[in-house]
Amino acid sequence: MANPGSMREEAETIAVKALGFVAADPELLPRFLAITGIEAHSIRQAAGEPGFLAGVLQFILAHEPTLMRFAAETSTPPASVGKALRALPLGDDDHEHSI
Repeated sequence: MANPGSMREEAETIAVKALGFVAADPELLPRFLAITGIEAHSIRQAAGEPGFLAGVLQFILAHEPTLMRFAAETSTPPASVGKALRALPLGDDDHEHSI
């Protein structure tokens, strides 16, 4: 089994690639901003918030053509995106956490 720390680091790397992919696309970026409610000038600050990187991967995963284009352009296997999502804070399916 892989080290959880290295899995998280790899997941963050994929998510940062995904963020760059979205930010560089003139059609995806406005849609991402509209869905998330984040303003363009706030992305850097939002990126430090728990769950933001998971949200970027959820955005990529929500549209198969986008996922496939991201995978092709970044040489990232599509299945790795889902695995990365589950390795990030607030990216798992466990919604039973209480504060």
